[in-house]
Amino acid sequence: MSPDPPHVPAASRPHTGRRRNPAVRQAVLDRAADLLARSEGIAVSIDAIAQAAGVSKHTIYRWWPSKGAVLLEAVVERAQEEVTIPDTGALATDLETFLADTFRAVEREGALLRGLMAEALRETTAAQGMREFVAARRNELRALLMRGQERGELPAETDLELTMDQIYGLMWYRLLIAQSPLTAGVAAELTRAITRPA
Repeated sequence: MSPDPPHVPAASRPHTGRRRNPAVRQAVLDRAADLLARSEGIAVSIDAIAQAAGVSKHTIYRWWPSKGAVLLEAVVERAQEEVTIPDTGALATDLETFLADTFRAVEREGALLRGLMAEALRETTAAQGMREFVAARRNELRALLMRGQERGELPAETDLELTMDQIYGLMWYRLLIAQSPLTAGVAAELTRAITRPA
């Protein structure tokens, strides 16, 4: 008799074997996130995750195709607090709210995101997952900016991709290089710079 088809959360990669036990899955993801947040750029091993979670490596590899897939799902799990995607009819209000929520989440999980970025430089699955994670956030921001552009709050010739590069470039620079705060005040200043009339 063949096993039940595995349930694949949106943020995970396909796996084989029996359906994941929710408590064991959560233990693996929690311990993986804890280890990644404390890794300071040093690779987190499957052995370490298995030992911390109290499971075997076989269990992990039965449910996830690689270490990168485990770590990516752990990060997405921690980032489940929804960033508000407002639509008040005013670009400045919507953008400032979106950026403030995003920056607050980044401040909360900064060590975890830095750890995932380090893993993404070492492991192709983590790198691909990181690109997908970032692309999803850009899609949300693009929709917000397009609404403002359609209402005439941004000039029609505004390069939205470059605008998003500026926004996320600032965020990743402060997170990875300067390690300086991403505050509500920074969100407000950035919003004013983007929405200020030419």
